Amino acid sequence: MKTVKEIQLEIEMLPRKEYMKLVHWFSERDWEAWDSEIEEDIQSGKLDFLIDEAVREKKNEKLKSL
Repeated sequence: MKTVKEIQLEIEMLPRKEYMKLVHWFSERDWEAWDSEIEEDIQSGKLDFLIDEAVREKKNEKLKSL
């Protein structure tokens, strides 16, 4: 397996178009991981406090229209 430094050097040698494809791939991969984390947090109830806060703010008429 290559080291991170070796991979970095190879990335630096990529043509711009190939580099941008890699950047896009990393970005998509990162967003997918984020989405998975959010889904897990929702399922486990870790984000229930946000719902409670929104309900409380609505009850106190403190929500603003978007």
